[in-house]
Amino acid sequence: MTTSVCYVPNWVGVSNLPADMLLHLQIKDLAIVASISMDLSSGMSALTGETGAGKSIFVDALGLALGDRTNNGMIRNGKARAEVTALFDTSKLPEVEAWLHQHELDDDGGCILRRVLVRDGRSRSFINGRPTSIQLLQELGQQLVDIHGQHAHQSLLRSTVQRQLLDAYGSFRPQADRVSKCYREYQAHYTHLNDLTQSEKDHNSRLDLLQFQANELSQLNLTLEELANLDRELHRLSNLEQLQTSCGTILNELYEGDNTVLTCLSRACAKLDQLQILDPTLNEQHGYIENALIQIQEGASGLRDYMLSLEANPDTLIEVENRLTAIHDLARKYRIRADELPARLDEINQELSALERADGELEALQQQLEACHQQYVNEAKKLTKKRVQAAKELTKTVSEAMQKLGMEGGCFSVILSPFDDGEISSSGAEKIEFLVSANPGQPEQPLSRVASGGELSRISLAIQVATAKCAAIPTLVFDEVDVGIGGGVAEIVGQLLRQLGQSKQVLCVTHLAQVAAQASQHIKFSKSASESGTEGEVVSLNRQQKTEEIARMLGGLEITQQTLAHAGEMLEKVVN
Repeated sequence: MTTSVCYVPNWVGVSNLPADMLLHLQIKDLAIVASISMDLSSGMSALTGETGAGKSIFVDALGLALGDRTNNGMIRNGKARAEVTALFDTSKLPEVEAWLHQHELDDDGGCILRRVLVRDGRSRSFINGRPTSIQLLQELGQQLVDIHGQHAHQSLLRSTVQRQLLDAYGSFRPQADRVSKCYREYQAHYTHLNDLTQSEKDHNSRLDLLQFQANELSQLNLTLEELANLDRELHRLSNLEQLQTSCGTILNELYEGDNTVLTCLSRACAKLDQLQILDPTLNEQHGYIENALIQIQEGASGLRDYMLSLEANPDTLIEVENRLTAIHDLARKYRIRADELPARLDEINQELSALERADGELEALQQQLEACHQQYVNEAKKLTKKRVQAAKELTKTVSEAMQKLGMEGGCFSVILSPFDDGEISSSGAEKIEFLVSANPGQPEQPLSRVASGGELSRISLAIQVATAKCAAIPTLVFDEVDVGIGGGVAEIVGQLLRQLGQSKQVLCVTHLAQVAAQASQHIKFSKSASESGTEGEVVSLNRQQKTEEIARMLGGLEITQQTLAHAGEMLEKVVN
């Protein structure tokens, strides 16, 4: 693990850089951009141009491709939609490749993120050509690019961000996750124990109520099968007269009346007996008719028996109605449906059992809670030990960087303070705070009390450079983080970013010539006005164009031979 940021004054070129990075970005109909495509290289790239030329659009567009929130006002005036496409090489990012494979979005070492904004509809997201949710796009984007905005130093004032930076710097996120898991388990046991303890206070009254309800429901002795049978029996008894009348009519037509179905079938069967003598092939049809005759006889016999069972019995109807009334009255009392009464009895019995086991369970839970607390303490101690070591290294790294950033004699410290009264948290057993003294002799103070915005910006850059080198994210974007810096300090900033480009792909939006001169790739943004509106343009500069752009950044719109010479000297110094 790298423990310090060193200034290499005569560093030449970018070598042995990883292939994993942002290769290409295409923007269409976004803000003032009609259509631009840019190829991006490894190492440090400077993105420059006049204010309003479109540099921020590049950052916004990349953010959209990574899943940032959007609004339809970003779409170019007069256009119905806008598109951003970002191509990444992920062949040397095993965790990203595994993530893509897990979500069935892999595509042979490449990764294309695409975002489509629709003026009259919702935005759409794609990973390797497959539609996906914005949540998945954000989850993947966080593994590919880290964007440090020009106001990133403001987030550094928050203790949560300071803790996360220290953990990232020390590369012990897994240990922090274990501490968080132990904390969640402890809290779950604590909540359960607290609930049971509260229940214990009302134990007797609750027990009496549940026992009464259990007796009441048990005496009812209701099953779902009985309820269904009662409903069917009530329906049958309520329609007894209709059943008797209709069945009598059917029996009369089939068997007992004049010219019944049975009589007709008997005649047909007798005639077929004679016709079979003339044509034996009628034997099969005779069999069908004879079977039908038998079925009619059996059906008529069954109907006769059924009608005998339909004797009206008022007492039976009253019994069924009373039983159903008792069931539904009890259901209304418990404010549930009748078919939920058996389940309610089960719930009451389970709660009764839990209350009866409460004393033994309280003791067992107390032991489990103590065991969880001890496990948390053990894991938190391991995390604290790692943090103490990482804090020393980060303190040294950032303090050294401050000396080069125009704050000679200043110092930076990472302080770990245990929580009061044995308090614990999901993030560990201590508070983490960044302290700084920008000038010799001044006491160290929290970052939030640093008076100078320029000093805070430089300290922020030192921290970002120090922690970014330890992160797994391959592409880093610095959006005007050098605001408020100038002179020789600006040159050091450029050198730090160029040095960072040895291990990461660094994209730096800047207005400082000293920073831009350090870049191995220089991309210029510009805009032009016409009758159709304002349009943004982008070009990757060659050596001559880069000299002219550096001269513009040094001397403004009027470029003299002196500023050109100065720009050339700056570039020669970087190369040599």
